Amino acid sequence: MIRILIGAQWGDEGKGKIIDLLAQKSDIIVRYQGGNNAGHTVKFDQEKFVLHLIPSGILNPGKICVIANGVVIDLEALFREIEMLESKGIQVKGRLRVSEQAHLLFPYHRLMDQLRESQTEKKSVIGTTKKGIGPCYADKMARVGLRAGDLRHLDYFKDRLWSVLRERNRILSKIYKHEGVSFASIFPKMKSYRSRLMNYLCDTPLYLYEAARKGKDILFEGAQGTMLDVDHGTYPFVTSSNATVGGAIAGSGISPTLIDRVIGVVKAYTTRVGEGPFPSQFPSDLMKLIQTKGEEFGSTTGRPRRCGWFDAVIAHYAIRINGIDEMAVMKMDVLSGLKQIKIATAYRLGSRLLKEYPSSIRDFSRCTPVYETMRGWSENVQQVRRWKDLPLNAKKYVKRLEALMQTPIKILSVGSKRSQTIFL
Repeated sequence: MIRILIGAQWGDEGKGKIIDLLAQKSDIIVRYQGGNNAGHTVKFDQEKFVLHLIPSGILNPGKICVIANGVVIDLEALFREIEMLESKGIQVKGRLRVSEQAHLLFPYHRLMDQLRESQTEKKSVIGTTKKGIGPCYADKMARVGLRAGDLRHLDYFKDRLWSVLRERNRILSKIYKHEGVSFASIFPKMKSYRSRLMNYLCDTPLYLYEAARKGKDILFEGAQGTMLDVDHGTYPFVTSSNATVGGAIAGSGISPTLIDRVIGVVKAYTTRVGEGPFPSQFPSDLMKLIQTKGEEFGSTTGRPRRCGWFDAVIAHYAIRINGIDEMAVMKMDVLSGLKQIKIATAYRLGSRLLKEYPSSIRDFSRCTPVYETMRGWSENVQQVRRWKDLPLNAKKYVKRLEALMQTPIKILSVGSKRSQTIFL
């Protein structure tokens, strides 16, 4: 069985928990895009883990985890994450494979990201994590990036780094009036990482192909969400990679003919971090309530997430783009106590009624939501483990989401712990 897990909103949907649950019945868990700009949070045994590069499946003993070719890797962040896990008794060595084709992220990428955001006019700011992800992907597309496998050949790596850094420093100097980054501050550190990295390097497309042929259960873990996809999201307010199902194919080398299921993840409401239009955003008082109750603060940056009502239009769009077969709905417990709950079922754009997500960001930024209102529930659902024990109005809400998305809901999360899950 080969399954792909996709965020069907603007990221932060709760994919980490679902990956952790599904990994228990998987052999291999694969991260295929993004970098340490993403954060997947998993809670178990009274402990909270936030993972930025290593797949959440690492928390399940004996599982093999793969960082595939579509990921951009900050080696300092990777080894810091490995050390954190091993300090908590979680074995990483022997269980992690890192693609030789994955591009490496350097200090000059972070610097360019930070300078670009700080010097850009406010109306054009994207709201990046400033981790250097965008500039690293830009170098990849410009064919001047360095890949993890390049470190196998130190002389080649040294020459390439020297050449690329010289060009990047010219850009930093001419455009951003910055002195740049010295070769001496980067190369020795990369050289020191080299021996450690050799323990993990792998031809991951070949490894996954052979695993698939042997009938291994492979689970693909996406970062961010459909609405942050560089091609299909709210461009330019997006991430720098493909967070949709196509990203799993290009970002890992797996054949699309091998994919069995695509699983989507949404929250019972909607959130987004950073800039960009958000039609169903809450008024400020309700925003503060949900931010506090739902712990809606970025696991990577700590920034408060903007919160709003469930947007069925973008959820249905994500289903169409990704071919989603089933859905997991997260954070049902956060909506407990609200007297009324709204669902955005369409948009108004001037005199037009839109039932599909508009591809124009200008149109989307001018859309106002058309809401359907349902009765809320007052009961605390965090202890509920069976569908039949949910409050009636909570059941009605789930069934309405299912009808609007035209996709079966198979998992409900009623809390952050592994055990706080209802399987339908």
